[in-house]
Amino acid sequence: MAGGRGRATATLIAVAVVLGWLVVGGIAGPYSGRLGEVSTNDNASFLPAEAEATRAQDLSARFTEKETTPALVVYERTSGITDADKQVAAADAARFAQVPGVVGPLPPPIPSQDGKALQVVVPVDGADGDQIISVVDQLRAIAGEKRDGLTVDVAGPAGLLADLIEVFSAIDGPLLLVTLVVVLIILLVVYRSPVLWIAPLLAAGMSYSLASVFVYFLAKNDVVKLNGQAQGILTVLVFGAGTDYALLLIARYREELHRHAHPWDAMKTAWRGAAPAIIASGGTVILSLLCLLLSSLNSNRALGPVAAIGIAATLLVMLTFLPALLVLGGRWAFWPRVPRRDQADPQAEHGIWSRIAGFVARRARLVWLVTAAVLGLLILGLPQLGVTTLGQTDLFTKRTDSVAGQEVIARHFPGGTGSPATIFTTQQTAQQVAQVAQGVPGVASVRPLTDAGQSGPPDPNAQPKVVDGRVELQATLADPPDSNGAERTIRDLREAVHAVPGADAVVGGFTAINVDTSDASARDRNVIIPVVLVVIAIILALLLRALFAPLLLIATVVLSFLATLGLCALIFKYLLDFPGVDQSFPLFAFVFLVALGIDYNIFLMSRVREESVKRGTRAGVLAGLAVTGGVITSAGIVLAATFSALAVLPLVVLVELGVAVAVGVLIDTIIVRSLLVPALSYDIGPKVWWPSRLSRSTRDGDHRIAEGAHRAH
Repeated sequence: MAGGRGRATATLIAVAVVLGWLVVGGIAGPYSGRLGEVSTNDNASFLPAEAEATRAQDLSARFTEKETTPALVVYERTSGITDADKQVAAADAARFAQVPGVVGPLPPPIPSQDGKALQVVVPVDGADGDQIISVVDQLRAIAGEKRDGLTVDVAGPAGLLADLIEVFSAIDGPLLLVTLVVVLIILLVVYRSPVLWIAPLLAAGMSYSLASVFVYFLAKNDVVKLNGQAQGILTVLVFGAGTDYALLLIARYREELHRHAHPWDAMKTAWRGAAPAIIASGGTVILSLLCLLLSSLNSNRALGPVAAIGIAATLLVMLTFLPALLVLGGRWAFWPRVPRRDQADPQAEHGIWSRIAGFVARRARLVWLVTAAVLGLLILGLPQLGVTTLGQTDLFTKRTDSVAGQEVIARHFPGGTGSPATIFTTQQTAQQVAQVAQGVPGVASVRPLTDAGQSGPPDPNAQPKVVDGRVELQATLADPPDSNGAERTIRDLREAVHAVPGADAVVGGFTAINVDTSDASARDRNVIIPVVLVVIAIILALLLRALFAPLLLIATVVLSFLATLGLCALIFKYLLDFPGVDQSFPLFAFVFLVALGIDYNIFLMSRVREESVKRGTRAGVLAGLAVTGGVITSAGIVLAATFSALAVLPLVVLVELGVAVAVGVLIDTIIVRSLLVPALSYDIGPKVWWPSRLSRSTRDGDHRIAEGAHRAH
């Protein structure tokens, strides 16, 4: 009787939890589609305040009534520009000046020296993304695409930003759809049930909705800066990690259904067994992501809390909403493979993993030596990685209008035309600084900003504009402003003008922003990576109550990370034909690969420790591998597949990150967690738990395993 009342109470609790979460989902759901409203993609706003380019922006605001972002409209006729073409460009320029948001009057079209191209510089008011998109769309509508052999493209910083924002604005729909389809297919394959997939997918969607609410209001109130990159990563991270946690809990629940008569009792036991590992896993990812707050780049600092919020929401939903759904579904949620109460040995249900465990026991030392050597060989590909700042023509996986225009500019004009480097110096040293700047290799020309601004050709007799005792010089670079050559020129230019006594020179502009972003990324790698490793070591030490095992696990994950980078370098160069990776790539890849890769070792080793207490270390390693092998492999495949969904976006940076995480997770799952870690732990034996009491405990299971392995040899 009491048991019946208890089951009825348990059912009511589960119903209340599910209904409560459905109400939350109804409120939070619409916000998942509104993140684009509070997203910004202005790279300059992500720079640290102390960066030289940031100081240059502050000085530039004093010299202009309005902040502008230049669009470059380029006309090309390979047979040579005609008088009619010049008239078309001049007429277009007059129409451009009438577009709301364009700061006029515009300078006349600039002819190229080879006579095959014209260029119109169109300053766009402000750096607001929506306005820039609107203006660029109108410029493209006015100019058209091709006029009797005359090609017209809109490029420059404004054209690039408009194309970027257009790509990011399409993230929500296609990426979310692809992610959902990928997760659905894998869940159907894993569970072979027409019903069970609903629970984890519904819980993952609930997690995403909950995370979206918090991210929306934090971004709307300027607590965090949300950009398209963080938005895309949030989507795949929540669905990937959420499905991982669901798989682990459901596998443990199914196991306990064989031992308990009632689903509520089975879930209580499963929750107590799986929750510590899930919480430790999620906590590791959250704290690793929050280490990005140490970054000097606002874009990195934004990604950290945005992704951490996603994981926190996922943990909360997966440990409350999902268990309640499963309890209500009972055993029949697993139909047609309904688990019966039969005290079945879970190892017997995973025959292939029992055989792998047996192989590890017989050849432990050979297994870990060979797998470590294979990972070491993959590391040899690292020199091919080519860490660089991707240029505008390298940024997209498909050819956009801004890319086409930049190629025209590179063919016919000094690369920096329309996007000059700006030099701010004192009035007394302006002439000397201009002479020094002109002598820097890679600088095509230097002219002062006059009261007439940039309109019209330079007047050699015009006096420079002086504001607060300072003068602005504009240096046109020979290379495209987003190229490696232009960045080298900016570094040389800074070194040269900083050496002028009393000049107090500050160099800024589009290329300088890229340079300072690159330097900040390098600094962030050196600071954040060691901190993440320390954080993970502390969490593992607390979870496993040991010191040696955490160091061992971290060493294997770092080895896996380096091997992943080496393999990805070969994939990017020889399969995908990418020119390199962005400066931010190694840090992002490290944070996600190490934080997520350590998850599988947490899932494995927490179960190994649990079994070791009962059976002995070596027997515990084999039991833990046999029981968790299937679910952890499935979880790894799910996470790899969800991150590979980033490949649908036409941005090289996100495609590379998606490929890296997918490859790294598969290496972690198939090689590191299945072979390397179990073999090492088995070979080391109880000492792996040093200095805890478990390291001094030798149970009969260890003796029997050791004797069996010796006889096999």
